[in-house]
Amino acid sequence: MRVLLTGGAGFIGSHVADRLTADGHDVVLLDALLPQAHGPGAVPDGDHELVHGDVRDADLVRRLLSGVDEVCHQAAMVGHGVDPSDAPDYAAHNDLGTAVLLAQMHAAGVHRLVLAGSMVVYGEGRYDCPDHGVVRPGPRAFDDIDAGRYEPRCPECGKDLEPGLVPESAPVDPRSTYAATKLAQEHLASAWARQTGGTVWSLRYHNVYGPRMPRDTPYAGVASIFRSALERGEAPRVMEDGRQRRDFVHVSDVAAANAAALLADPEPTGFGAANVCSVEPHTIGDLAAELARAMGGPAPEITGGARPGDVRHVVADPSYAASRLGFRAATSFADGVTAFATDPLRSPVRATT
Repeated sequence: MRVLLTGGAGFIGSHVADRLTADGHDVVLLDALLPQAHGPGAVPDGDHELVHGDVRDADLVRRLLSGVDEVCHQAAMVGHGVDPSDAPDYAAHNDLGTAVLLAQMHAAGVHRLVLAGSMVVYGEGRYDCPDHGVVRPGPRAFDDIDAGRYEPRCPECGKDLEPGLVPESAPVDPRSTYAATKLAQEHLASAWARQTGGTVWSLRYHNVYGPRMPRDTPYAGVASIFRSALERGEAPRVMEDGRQRRDFVHVSDVAAANAAALLADPEPTGFGAANVCSVEPHTIGDLAAELARAMGGPAPEITGGARPGDVRHVVADPSYAASRLGFRAATSFADGVTAFATDPLRSPVRATT
């Protein structure tokens, strides 16, 4: 199968490229090499064709789609959004780029897409109130955060809520510019599937970590930020009380999920979304402590506070991905974080045009 892989030189994209090639697919990579993700740079292992270009370039995309069977769309501007002034760039790269790609896929007669989605579309995860069952909390009050009360409260009675596993059917509630653009990507892709008879799998990645992560950038993931601090001999700084729960999934497992989605049967509507997670939730404090142990560094420092848009708990229900894609993560938290302590974090980019 010939696959066009956008964002193929990036952290996740490069691992997807390696996995698809190992599975026998013919892969052509397109990457704009955005500086937020490619300061030092990175390329996939092996002999991949890498084209330096922008997914918003309709003529280039049209040319690259010739002979392609499926598209794996990883290209995006990532991160929470450092400042609201970033919004036009997020919308241009993530949403306009996706719209251009979908239009050119239709023109070229390419009908299958795997989209890099994100758990950020959920906002907060699933919560249960002992009196009111499953409820949807609103944004946390600044007064509560300032006072060290971090757990979301029931909107009906004000009691602290119990976090649970968030399914794909949960209401969406994006709370950052990045999250809003990732949800818009799904809406564009879903509309395209209905209009064209195409098929889309959106893989809602949870907290991805592993080799080739970008480092020393405000757009980096928390694992990379903690590791950079430890390499400087500093304690990793953990916001809130460190007990906020996430699902840290190794990038090799994310690549495996993409490989599975390329071959999976479509949903009846043409669009399906699936959590890509480890099935082994941990707190952010756990991540900092495990990485400090693996690197022989100082214990984490709990700082309190929270950034605007931060959510308390997002832990995925893995059952749908297991049943529909046959995907189950293979890398344990302990093994993955121990390896991450010495994993390479980027190498120079090479591009051919």
